Amino acid sequence: MGHREDLLEGAKRCLLEKGFARTTARDIVKESGTNLASIGYHYGSKDTLLAQAYISLVDEMSFEGGGDAGLSGAPGSLERFREVWSNIVDSMREPGSIWRLSMEVMTIDLPEVRDHLARAQREGGRGMVALLMDVPEEDVSDETADTLGRFYLTLMSGLIAQWIFDPKTAPDGDVLTEGLRQVVEAATRT
Repeated sequence: MGHREDLLEGAKRCLLEKGFARTTARDIVKESGTNLASIGYHYGSKDTLLAQAYISLVDEMSFEGGGDAGLSGAPGSLERFREVWSNIVDSMREPGSIWRLSMEVMTIDLPEVRDHLARAQREGGRGMVALLMDVPEEDVSDETADTLGRFYLTLMSGLIAQWIFDPKTAPDGDVLTEGLRQVVEAATRT
């Protein structure tokens, strides 16, 4: 690996261990075995590197759809919805989970970081739609990513917040699915 890749890997480890605000450039350099000048050369700033590392961590999460993820529910079904959200909740229980970091990143008030992460929102929504509907990401239109994808990301943000505030009362996949079932039932009543 070159310095660019080493920095990214070191930054990912630092984010999971220390979070965004507590990670220093020196932490990243120590973890990556590189030097301070490499951060500016390859990423422009420590914050831009950390934003890219966060996006990379999210991209690496293993929620791809289909048989590889062990999902048996039909695409778009309530069973698929329950399975996906149950998997997400299970990952929130794991040590070193990215979800606490996600809440911290949502509250960061650094324009260059926010701009970088805002550009990744559409792709995050596109990935959620692809997973829940079992279609390739490239087949998810921008319009669908901007509507259904944003709906899923909004649900994700609320779920993360509830799990961080009180994991004992936060919803699981079954509760979320029952809530969705009730919404659908109410919306389709004649």
